Amino acid sequence: MDRYAVIGNPVSHSLSPAIHAHFAAATGQRLEYTRLQASDFARDATRFFDEGGRGANVTLPFKVDAFNLADTKSDRAARAGAANFLSVARAGLHADNTDGAGLVADLEANLGIELAGASILMLGAGGAARGVVAPLLARSPARLVVANRTVTTAQALAQRFADLGPVEGVALPAIPRGRYDLVINATSTSTRGEALELPAHAIAAGALAYDMAYGAAALPFMERARAGGARASDGLGMLVEQAAESFALWRGVRPPTREILAELRTRAA
Repeated sequence: MDRYAVIGNPVSHSLSPAIHAHFAAATGQRLEYTRLQASDFARDATRFFDEGGRGANVTLPFKVDAFNLADTKSDRAARAGAANFLSVARAGLHADNTDGAGLVADLEANLGIELAGASILMLGAGGAARGVVAPLLARSPARLVVANRTVTTAQALAQRFADLGPVEGVALPAIPRGRYDLVINATSTSTRGEALELPAHAIAAGALAYDMAYGAAALPFMERARAGGARASDGLGMLVEQAAESFALWRGVRPPTREILAELRTRAA
């Protein structure tokens, strides 16, 4: 039976095994999908593949490590400089990045957001942000502002994708005024339980505030947004949709997502 895993640290909380078990049952695929907590990513991931592993999803804090470990990279991974997907291929270990596809699918198909012409504010400029900027720009937003504590990091990220659309990098306290239709929290503050200091105008009534984390970790950001009259969502749908993209790449069949997403939402309620 083909073996897959989600690799991260920590990883005990991951819902990925349940999601992929559902996908396998829904599509008639036989596979095993487990959690692998790594302390040394290159060593632990290499051992997993040497022992017969066929593919892995990679989560914090190892997405750049996964990219560097791979022998070949997809255009999506190369653009991001980070990978959340590894697969055994003829040429060795292949890296891809399914985060952006998962985010866009959740925003458009599950949440009904029109990205074309939207004004988007992204908070954070690390690996999570790098994986989703290109897919967001591919939907032709009016503008994408990337705000980060270290302004030079935000500016470097914007420059990396400047050929794809209207993107600019700013410091968090210097977020330009104006209405943002979508505010995405791509910082690690949610996963660390830290408060994110933002100007009052960053999240306005009527916007969708979206935290790429899910569950309890996303609640402080979501509650703050709702208190100001904005809608809010966590990243559970993104998790499911990027998993479906990964499953399709590994197995050659795209699984349905609505049933497992609804089930996970019910469990979390």
